[in-house]
Amino acid sequence: FHRWGYRRIITSTLESMDMLMAGGALSRSTAIQLEDSWEGTLGLRPELTASIARVAVTRMAGETFPQRLYYNANVFRRSPTGVPAGGSFAARGRQVEFYQSGVELLFAGGVLADAEILLLLAECLQNLELGDWHLILGEAGLTRSLLEVFPPPLRTEVRSCLANLDRIALENLPLSPELRDRALWLFDLRGQPADVLQQVIQFAPEQANAQSVQNLKSLVELLQESASSPIPLILDLSTIETIDYYTGIIVSVVSATNTRVLGKGGRYDRLLELYHPQGESLPGVGFALNLEELHACLLSQAQLPQQLPASDWLVVAKTPQAATAAFRHARELRDSESQMRVEVDLGGRQREEILDYAKACGISRIAWVEADGTAAIE
Repeated sequence: FHRWGYRRIITSTLESMDMLMAGGALSRSTAIQLEDSWEGTLGLRPELTASIARVAVTRMAGETFPQRLYYNANVFRRSPTGVPAGGSFAARGRQVEFYQSGVELLFAGGVLADAEILLLLAECLQNLELGDWHLILGEAGLTRSLLEVFPPPLRTEVRSCLANLDRIALENLPLSPELRDRALWLFDLRGQPADVLQQVIQFAPEQANAQSVQNLKSLVELLQESASSPIPLILDLSTIETIDYYTGIIVSVVSATNTRVLGKGGRYDRLLELYHPQGESLPGVGFALNLEELHACLLSQAQLPQQLPASDWLVVAKTPQAATAAFRHARELRDSESQMRVEVDLGGRQREEILDYAKACGISRIAWVEADGTAAIE
């Protein structure tokens, strides 16, 4: 993130519920709420984008455009149904705190900004050497235009089926044969970018937004020509969220090995105006990586150390009077080489116990220190 010019931002963990819900773009049922007699209803942040948007258009309003920001932070979420009263101990103890690392590129719209975010995301994944992963790219505006062929009452139901990947429900909607074929075609509208865009132009020219198609084509070309190595990109125009949060590109990172969703992001050009003092519309785009999911993938691929690193030295005071000399010797060892791991024995053990401890912990050298500072190395 630093090499791409992004600066770290730290926002409050606890905010008002109205702010956290981003004007209805997020479900209140997923937030962990707290009642305060003075502040009203507060909540633990379920994600970072809304908090950063508020800070950007208020406290950072005088900054030079665009704003490149990143974060490493915890978020808090529960399942929409919550835990029923009298639920099992395991259910009450389920995880509600998660860790994310992500970026927001604010006050910058257009294909170049979208390309920067996707190239940065791809570089992060390539640097992690994750193996078999894919970027699943959608376009919320274009997908909404493809949905306009459906009558308003049914459009919402078709949209819900797409968002929830429910093909059976989609097949059973009261649609004409022509509209059912169109709905199923949209449900399966994914694949190589050039093929998908050609399908849109060929089969739905009346709904396809020409500018959106051209922007996607330009974006894909930029990614292919600018990346240091090929990006495994799948264009999925069936991708849509249940709530209108994103306005342009939508991206998900999926591990093909174990189908984990490693991160998500997209463009949200109507979010910042909710917090702007004058309601000014400002563009934004970003992504968040789910660190627990990344960690699980790296562990399964043997990419992370399987045990803690051993200390390099164990410094032992031979007598109680040698304690000061032992601490000094340990400090000198740490100062002599960066990242040197040096432990000081805290007393109460016999020589054989100390040797057994060092062997068990993989410590290769012991310094037996006298009160005058001299040390015998073993």
